[in-house]
Amino acid sequence: MADADPRPFDGVRVLDLTHVIAGPFATYQLAVLGADIIKIEPPDEPDVMRHDGPRPESNRRLMGTSYLAQAANKRAMTLNLKTPEGRDIFKRLVAGADVVVENYRAGALAALGLGADDLRAINPRLIYCAMTGFGQTGPMASVTTYDTVIQAMSGIMSFTGTPDSAPLRSGAPIIDYVSGFSAAFAIASALFQRERTGRGQFIDCSMLDAATMLMGSVVTSFLSGGSLPRPRGNDYNLAGISGYPTKDGGTLMLGVFNRRQTRRFWTAIGRLDLAEFDTLELQSANRDLIAAAMRALFLTRTAEDWEAFFETIGVPGGRVRTLQEALAMEQFQHRGVLHRFDSVPGVDGPVTVPVAGFGYEHGGPRIDAPPPGFGAHTDEILAELGLSADEIEALRAAGAIGAITPT
Repeated sequence: MADADPRPFDGVRVLDLTHVIAGPFATYQLAVLGADIIKIEPPDEPDVMRHDGPRPESNRRLMGTSYLAQAANKRAMTLNLKTPEGRDIFKRLVAGADVVVENYRAGALAALGLGADDLRAINPRLIYCAMTGFGQTGPMASVTTYDTVIQAMSGIMSFTGTPDSAPLRSGAPIIDYVSGFSAAFAIASALFQRERTGRGQFIDCSMLDAATMLMGSVVTSFLSGGSLPRPRGNDYNLAGISGYPTKDGGTLMLGVFNRRQTRRFWTAIGRLDLAEFDTLELQSANRDLIAAAMRALFLTRTAEDWEAFFETIGVPGGRVRTLQEALAMEQFQHRGVLHRFDSVPGVDGPVTVPVAGFGYEHGGPRIDAPPPGFGAHTDEILAELGLSADEIEALRAAGAIGAITPT
Protein backbone atom coordinates (compact mmCIF):
# COMPACT_ATOMS: atom_id res chain seq x y z
CA MET A 1 0.00 0.00 0.00
CA ALA A 2 1.40 3.40 -0.99
CA ASP A 3 0.66 5.00 2.40
CA ALA A 4 2.91 2.45 4.10
CA ASP A 5 5.95 3.61 2.12
CA PRO A 6 8.47 5.78 3.99
CA ARG A 7 8.35 9.48 3.25
CA PRO A 8 11.41 11.72 2.67
CA PHE A 9 11.50 13.22 6.16
CA ASP A 10 10.34 10.33 8.32
CA GLY A 11 12.45 10.47 11.48
CA VAL A 12 13.44 14.12 11.00
CA ARG A 13 12.52 16.34 13.94
CA VAL A 14 11.92 20.05 13.38
CA LEU A 15 11.51 22.60 16.15
CA ASP A 16 9.20 25.24 14.74
CA LEU A 17 9.38 28.67 16.39
CA THR A 18 7.62 30.43 13.53
CA HIS A 19 4.35 32.31 13.40
CA VAL A 20 1.96 33.96 10.90
CA ILE A 21 2.22 32.38 7.38
CA ALA A 22 5.66 32.09 5.76
CA GLY A 23 7.37 30.09 8.50
CA PRO A 24 4.45 27.83 9.41
CA PHE A 25 3.88 27.11 5.72
CA ALA A 26 7.55 26.11 5.29
CA THR A 27 7.33 23.62 8.14
CA TYR A 28 3.93 22.40 6.94
CA GLN A 29 5.49 21.33 3.66
CA LEU A 30 8.01 19.29 5.65
CA ALA A 31 5.23 17.90 7.86
CA VAL A 32 3.20 16.43 5.01
CA LEU A 33 6.39 14.67 3.88
CA GLY A 34 6.81 12.97 7.23
CA ALA A 35 8.80 15.32 9.47
CA ASP A 36 7.94 15.48 13.18
CA ILE A 37 7.16 19.19 13.52
CA ILE A 38 6.96 20.51 17.07
CA LYS A 39 5.25 23.91 16.93
CA ILE A 40 6.46 25.93 19.91
CA GLU A 41 4.47 28.97 21.03
CA PRO A 42 4.85 31.28 24.05
CA PRO A 43 2.22 30.45 26.70
CA ASP A 44 0.92 34.02 26.63
CA GLU A 45 1.20 34.68 22.89
CA PRO A 46 -0.37 32.12 20.55
CA ASP A 47 0.37 32.35 16.84
CA VAL A 48 -1.78 35.27 15.67
CA MET A 49 -3.16 33.15 12.82
CA ARG A 50 -4.99 31.09 15.45
CA HIS A 51 -7.29 34.11 15.81
CA ASP A 52 -7.89 34.63 12.08
CA GLY A 53 -10.76 33.23 10.04
CA PRO A 54 -14.49 33.48 9.25
CA ARG A 55 -15.58 31.36 12.23
CA PRO A 56 -15.56 33.58 15.35
CA GLU A 57 -16.07 30.70 17.79
CA SER A 58 -13.13 28.77 16.34
CA ASN A 59 -11.01 31.91 16.49
CA ARG A 60 -11.80 32.26 20.20
CA ARG A 61 -10.69 28.65 20.66
CA LEU A 62 -7.40 29.53 18.91
CA MET A 63 -8.31 27.38 15.91
CA GLY A 64 -8.81 29.99 13.19
CA THR A 65 -8.84 28.81 9.59
CA SER A 66 -5.66 30.73 8.72
CA TYR A 67 -3.90 28.57 11.30
CA LEU A 68 -5.68 25.36 10.28
CA ALA A 69 -4.53 25.76 6.67
CA GLN A 70 -0.93 24.96 7.57
CA ALA A 71 -0.93 23.10 10.87
CA ALA A 72 -1.92 19.51 10.11
CA ASN A 73 0.58 16.76 11.00
CA LYS A 74 2.24 19.00 13.60
CA ARG A 75 2.46 18.70 17.35
CA ALA A 76 2.03 21.80 19.49
CA MET A 77 3.61 22.79 22.78
CA THR A 78 3.91 25.95 24.81
CA LEU A 79 7.31 27.10 26.04
CA ASN A 80 8.38 30.41 27.52
CA LEU A 81 11.89 31.02 26.22
CA LYS A 82 12.21 34.11 28.41
CA THR A 83 12.45 31.90 31.48
CA PRO A 84 15.58 29.94 32.42
CA GLU A 85 13.50 26.78 32.69
CA GLY A 86 12.00 27.31 29.24
CA ARG A 87 15.40 27.88 27.67
CA ASP A 88 16.76 24.76 29.36
CA ILE A 89 13.91 22.65 27.97
CA PHE A 90 14.44 24.10 24.51
CA LYS A 91 18.13 23.22 24.60
CA ARG A 92 17.26 19.68 25.59
CA LEU A 93 14.94 19.49 22.62
CA VAL A 94 17.66 20.88 20.35
CA ALA A 95 20.03 18.10 21.39
CA GLY A 96 17.75 15.58 19.69
CA ALA A 97 16.49 17.74 16.82
CA ASP A 98 17.54 17.99 13.19
CA VAL A 99 16.20 21.44 12.33
CA VAL A 100 15.24 24.68 14.05
CA VAL A 101 13.14 27.18 12.12
CA GLU A 102 12.41 30.65 13.49
CA ASN A 103 11.15 33.95 12.12
CA TYR A 104 11.83 36.34 14.96
CA ARG A 105 13.60 39.66 14.48
CA ALA A 106 17.25 39.14 13.56
CA GLY A 107 19.29 38.62 16.72
CA ALA A 108 16.29 38.18 19.05
CA LEU A 109 17.01 34.54 19.91
CA ALA A 110 20.77 35.12 20.07
CA ALA A 111 20.07 37.69 22.78
CA LEU A 112 18.48 34.86 24.79
CA GLY A 113 21.47 32.60 24.23
CA LEU A 114 19.54 30.59 21.66
CA GLY A 115 21.15 31.77 18.46
CA ALA A 116 22.51 29.50 15.76
CA ASP A 117 26.01 29.37 17.24
CA ASP A 118 24.66 28.63 20.73
CA LEU A 119 22.48 25.78 19.52
CA ARG A 120 25.03 24.24 17.18
CA ALA A 121 27.43 24.08 20.10
CA ILE A 122 24.89 21.68 21.58
CA ASN A 123 24.17 19.86 18.33
CA PRO A 124 26.78 20.33 15.55
CA ARG A 125 24.51 18.57 13.03
CA LEU A 126 21.69 21.05 13.60
CA ILE A 127 20.26 22.92 10.64
CA TYR A 128 19.17 26.38 11.77
CA CYS A 129 16.87 28.30 9.42
CA ALA A 130 16.22 31.98 10.18
CA MET A 131 13.39 33.59 8.24
CA THR A 132 13.10 37.38 8.27
CA GLY A 133 11.85 40.15 6.03
CA PHE A 134 15.22 41.41 4.89
CA GLY A 135 17.73 38.75 5.92
CA GLN A 136 20.34 38.61 8.67
CA THR A 137 22.72 41.11 7.05
CA GLY A 138 22.48 44.60 5.59
CA PRO A 139 21.14 47.94 6.87
CA MET A 140 17.55 46.65 7.18
CA ALA A 141 18.35 43.36 8.91
CA SER A 142 16.60 44.40 12.13
CA VAL A 143 13.47 45.80 10.46
CA THR A 144 10.23 43.89 11.03
CA THR A 145 7.85 43.49 8.10
CA TYR A 146 5.01 41.49 6.55
CA ASP A 147 3.90 40.24 3.13
CA THR A 148 2.04 43.40 2.14
CA VAL A 149 5.01 45.61 2.92
CA ILE A 150 7.41 43.41 0.95
CA GLN A 151 5.00 43.41 -1.99
CA ALA A 152 5.28 47.19 -1.93
CA MET A 153 9.01 47.51 -1.28
CA SER A 154 10.09 44.81 -3.75
CA GLY A 155 8.62 46.68 -6.71
CA ILE A 156 6.15 43.96 -7.64
CA MET A 157 3.13 46.16 -6.83
CA SER A 158 4.36 48.93 -9.13
CA PHE A 159 3.52 46.91 -12.22
CA THR A 160 0.52 44.99 -10.89
CA GLY A 161 -2.86 46.24 -12.09
CA THR A 162 -3.80 48.59 -14.91
CA PRO A 163 -2.25 52.02 -15.62
CA ASP A 164 -5.25 53.52 -13.80
CA SER A 165 -5.40 51.13 -10.85
CA ALA A 166 -1.75 50.33 -10.06
CA PRO A 167 -0.10 49.85 -7.66
CA LEU A 168 -2.04 46.83 -6.40
CA ARG A 169 -1.13 44.01 -4.04
CA SER A 170 -1.82 40.45 -5.04
CA GLY A 171 -5.12 39.04 -3.80
CA ALA A 172 -3.22 36.24 -2.00
CA PRO A 173 -0.16 36.65 0.30
CA ILE A 174 2.18 35.44 -2.43
CA ILE A 175 5.39 36.65 -0.77
CA ASP A 176 4.61 34.68 2.38
CA TYR A 177 4.05 31.52 0.37
CA VAL A 178 7.05 31.89 -1.93
CA SER A 179 9.18 32.58 1.17
CA GLY A 180 7.81 29.42 2.75
CA PHE A 181 8.58 27.38 -0.34
CA SER A 182 12.08 28.91 -0.45
CA ALA A 183 12.76 28.01 3.17
CA ALA A 184 11.37 24.48 2.81
CA PHE A 185 13.57 23.89 -0.24
CA ALA A 186 16.61 25.29 1.56
CA ILE A 187 16.00 23.03 4.58
CA ALA A 188 15.48 19.96 2.41
CA SER A 189 18.69 20.75 0.52
CA ALA A 190 20.61 21.25 3.76
CA LEU A 191 19.40 17.90 5.08
CA PHE A 192 20.63 16.26 1.88
CA GLN A 193 23.95 18.12 2.14
CA ARG A 194 24.35 16.98 5.74
CA GLU A 195 24.19 13.37 4.60
CA ARG A 196 27.34 14.05 2.59
CA THR A 197 29.25 16.33 4.98
CA GLY A 198 27.98 15.39 8.44
CA ARG A 199 27.78 19.10 9.29
CA GLY A 200 24.86 21.31 10.20
CA GLN A 201 23.99 24.50 8.37
CA PHE A 202 22.81 28.06 8.95
CA ILE A 203 20.15 29.19 6.48
CA ASP A 204 19.39 32.89 6.03
CA CYS A 205 15.98 33.31 4.33
CA SER A 206 14.78 36.76 3.31
CA MET A 207 11.28 37.64 2.15
CA LEU A 208 12.68 40.43 0.00
CA ASP A 209 15.10 38.01 -1.64
CA ALA A 210 12.27 35.55 -2.27
CA ALA A 211 10.17 38.32 -3.83
CA THR A 212 13.05 39.10 -6.17
CA MET A 213 13.20 35.47 -7.26
CA LEU A 214 9.45 35.52 -7.86
CA MET A 215 9.97 38.13 -10.59
CA GLY A 216 13.32 36.90 -11.88
CA SER A 217 12.62 37.36 -15.59
CA VAL A 218 11.36 40.90 -15.03
CA VAL A 219 14.41 41.81 -12.95
CA THR A 220 16.80 40.40 -15.54
CA SER A 221 15.02 42.19 -18.38
CA PHE A 222 15.24 45.51 -16.57
CA LEU A 223 18.88 45.16 -15.53
CA SER A 224 19.88 43.96 -18.99
CA GLY A 225 17.66 46.17 -21.15
CA GLY A 226 16.94 49.15 -18.90
CA SER A 227 13.18 49.18 -19.47
CA LEU A 228 11.07 49.43 -16.33
CA PRO A 229 8.06 47.10 -16.20
CA ARG A 230 4.78 49.00 -16.25
CA PRO A 231 1.27 48.03 -15.20
CA ARG A 232 -0.64 46.64 -18.16
CA GLY A 233 -3.54 44.79 -16.57
CA ASN A 234 -4.37 41.78 -18.75
CA ASP A 235 -2.56 43.23 -21.79
CA TYR A 236 0.81 41.55 -21.87
CA ASN A 237 3.52 42.66 -24.30
CA LEU A 238 2.40 39.86 -26.60
CA ALA A 239 -1.24 39.75 -27.69
CA GLY A 240 -1.27 35.96 -27.60
CA ILE A 241 -0.70 35.77 -23.85
CA SER A 242 -3.12 38.50 -22.84
CA GLY A 243 -6.74 38.57 -21.65
CA TYR A 244 -9.87 39.49 -23.61
CA PRO A 245 -13.56 40.10 -22.86
CA THR A 246 -16.02 37.58 -24.27
CA LYS A 247 -19.65 37.67 -25.39
CA ASP A 248 -21.04 36.87 -21.93
CA GLY A 249 -18.93 39.45 -20.11
CA GLY A 250 -16.35 36.92 -19.01
CA THR A 251 -12.61 37.16 -19.48
CA LEU A 252 -10.48 34.73 -21.46
CA MET A 253 -6.75 34.38 -20.78
CA LEU A 254 -4.60 33.02 -23.59
CA GLY A 255 -1.44 31.03 -24.08
CA VAL A 256 -1.03 31.44 -27.85
CA PHE A 257 2.68 31.85 -27.45
CA ASN A 258 5.13 29.69 -29.33
CA ARG A 259 5.35 29.07 -33.08
CA ARG A 260 3.41 25.80 -33.03
CA GLN A 261 0.57 27.17 -30.87
CA THR A 262 0.33 30.35 -32.90
CA ARG A 263 0.01 28.54 -36.22
CA ARG A 264 -2.43 26.00 -34.80
CA PHE A 265 -4.74 28.67 -33.38
CA TRP A 266 -4.89 30.96 -36.41
CA THR A 267 -5.21 28.05 -38.79
CA ALA A 268 -8.20 26.74 -36.80
CA ILE A 269 -9.74 30.22 -36.94
CA GLY A 270 -9.09 30.52 -40.66
CA ARG A 271 -6.70 33.47 -40.47
CA LEU A 272 -3.64 32.14 -42.24
CA ASP A 273 -2.37 35.70 -42.67
CA LEU A 274 -1.98 36.06 -38.89
CA ALA A 275 -0.48 32.58 -38.60
CA GLU A 276 2.55 34.00 -40.35
CA PHE A 277 3.35 36.07 -37.25
CA ASP A 278 4.76 33.00 -35.54
CA THR A 279 7.96 34.29 -33.93
CA LEU A 280 8.17 36.39 -30.77
CA GLU A 281 9.78 39.19 -32.77
CA LEU A 282 6.95 39.28 -35.30
CA GLN A 283 4.32 39.01 -32.58
CA SER A 284 5.86 41.91 -30.72
CA ALA A 285 6.17 44.08 -33.83
CA ASN A 286 2.54 43.40 -34.82
CA ARG A 287 0.98 43.35 -31.38
CA ASP A 288 -1.72 45.96 -32.02
CA LEU A 289 -2.87 44.25 -35.24
CA ILE A 290 -3.02 40.82 -33.58
CA ALA A 291 -4.74 42.17 -30.45
CA ALA A 292 -7.44 43.95 -32.49
CA ALA A 293 -8.22 40.73 -34.36
CA MET A 294 -8.39 38.76 -31.11
CA ARG A 295 -10.52 41.37 -29.38
CA ALA A 296 -13.15 41.25 -32.13
CA LEU A 297 -12.99 37.47 -32.39
CA PHE A 298 -13.49 36.65 -28.70
CA LEU A 299 -16.59 38.86 -28.43
CA THR A 300 -18.43 36.43 -30.72
CA ARG A 301 -18.68 33.55 -28.21
CA THR A 302 -18.85 32.97 -24.45
CA ALA A 303 -15.76 32.42 -22.34
CA GLU A 304 -16.87 28.84 -21.64
CA ASP A 305 -17.29 28.14 -25.36
CA TRP A 306 -13.85 29.53 -26.12
CA GLU A 307 -12.29 27.48 -23.33
CA ALA A 308 -13.75 24.32 -24.84
CA PHE A 309 -12.48 25.38 -28.27
CA PHE A 310 -8.94 25.88 -27.02
CA GLU A 311 -8.99 22.50 -25.32
CA THR A 312 -10.09 20.91 -28.60
CA ILE A 313 -7.25 22.42 -30.65
CA GLY A 314 -4.63 21.79 -27.95
CA VAL A 315 -3.70 25.41 -27.32
CA PRO A 316 -3.67 26.99 -23.81
CA GLY A 317 -6.65 29.21 -23.04
CA GLY A 318 -9.03 29.42 -20.09
CA ARG A 319 -11.70 31.63 -18.61
CA VAL A 320 -11.25 33.57 -15.40
CA ARG A 321 -13.00 31.74 -12.59
CA THR A 322 -14.01 32.71 -9.09
CA LEU A 323 -12.33 30.74 -6.32
CA GLN A 324 -15.60 28.88 -5.77
CA GLU A 325 -15.71 27.88 -9.44
CA ALA A 326 -12.05 26.87 -9.46
CA LEU A 327 -12.36 24.62 -6.41
CA ALA A 328 -15.42 22.96 -7.91
CA MET A 329 -13.48 21.85 -11.01
CA GLU A 330 -13.33 18.11 -11.49
CA GLN A 331 -9.57 18.43 -11.97
CA PHE A 332 -9.19 19.69 -8.40
CA GLN A 333 -11.11 16.76 -7.03
CA HIS A 334 -9.08 14.30 -9.10
CA ARG A 335 -5.67 15.61 -8.06
CA GLY A 336 -6.15 15.24 -4.31
CA VAL A 337 -4.64 18.64 -3.52
CA LEU A 338 -7.22 19.13 -0.78
CA HIS A 339 -7.81 17.11 2.40
CA ARG A 340 -11.10 17.20 4.28
CA PHE A 341 -11.32 16.70 8.03
CA ASP A 342 -14.82 15.72 9.04
CA SER A 343 -13.98 16.95 12.52
CA VAL A 344 -11.13 18.78 14.25
CA PRO A 345 -11.00 19.24 18.04
CA GLY A 346 -11.95 22.82 18.87
CA VAL A 347 -13.60 23.46 15.50
CA ASP A 348 -17.28 23.34 14.67
CA GLY A 349 -17.92 21.53 11.42
CA PRO A 350 -15.64 20.03 8.78
CA VAL A 351 -12.40 21.64 7.61
CA THR A 352 -10.74 21.32 4.20
CA VAL A 353 -7.09 22.28 3.75
CA PRO A 354 -4.57 22.22 0.88
CA VAL A 355 -1.84 19.57 1.23
CA ALA A 356 0.90 20.06 -1.36
CA GLY A 357 1.30 21.15 -4.96
CA PHE A 358 2.88 17.87 -6.04
CA GLY A 359 2.54 14.13 -5.67
CA TYR A 360 4.92 11.17 -5.45
CA GLU A 361 4.56 7.72 -6.96
CA HIS A 362 5.13 6.35 -3.45
CA GLY A 363 5.80 7.79 0.00
CA GLY A 364 4.48 11.21 -0.95
CA PRO A 365 2.76 14.05 0.89
CA ARG A 366 -0.26 13.16 3.00
CA ILE A 367 -2.21 14.26 6.05
CA ASP A 368 -1.99 11.99 9.09
CA ALA A 369 -3.26 14.16 11.94
CA PRO A 370 -5.46 17.24 12.32
CA PRO A 371 -4.11 20.65 13.34
CA PRO A 372 -3.34 20.61 17.07
CA GLY A 373 -4.86 22.84 19.72
CA PHE A 374 -2.72 25.42 21.50
CA GLY A 375 -0.07 23.56 23.47
CA ALA A 376 -1.93 20.28 23.01
CA HIS A 377 1.19 18.09 23.07
CA THR A 378 3.23 19.94 25.69
CA ASP A 379 3.08 17.24 28.35
CA GLU A 380 3.58 14.47 25.79
CA ILE A 381 6.75 16.06 24.41
CA LEU A 382 8.16 16.82 27.85
CA ALA A 383 7.51 13.22 28.88
CA GLU A 384 9.51 12.11 25.84
CA LEU A 385 12.40 14.10 27.30
CA GLY A 386 12.13 12.01 30.43
CA LEU A 387 10.37 14.56 32.67
CA SER A 388 8.05 13.21 35.32
CA ALA A 389 4.54 14.49 35.95
CA ASP A 390 5.77 16.39 38.99
CA GLU A 391 8.58 18.02 37.01
CA ILE A 392 6.12 19.05 34.32
CA GLU A 393 3.85 20.63 36.90
CA ALA A 394 6.84 22.47 38.36
CA LEU A 395 7.54 23.94 34.93
CA ARG A 396 3.93 25.00 34.68
CA ALA A 397 4.08 26.65 38.10
CA ALA A 398 7.26 28.49 37.07
CA GLY A 399 5.54 29.90 33.94
CA ALA A 400 7.83 27.98 31.59
CA ILE A 401 4.86 26.23 29.96
CA GLY A 402 1.19 27.06 29.72
CA ALA A 403 -1.90 25.53 31.24
CA ILE A 404 -3.27 22.31 29.80
CA THR A 405 -5.44 23.16 26.80
CA PRO A 406 -8.93 21.64 26.99
CA THR A 407 -9.85 19.47 24.01
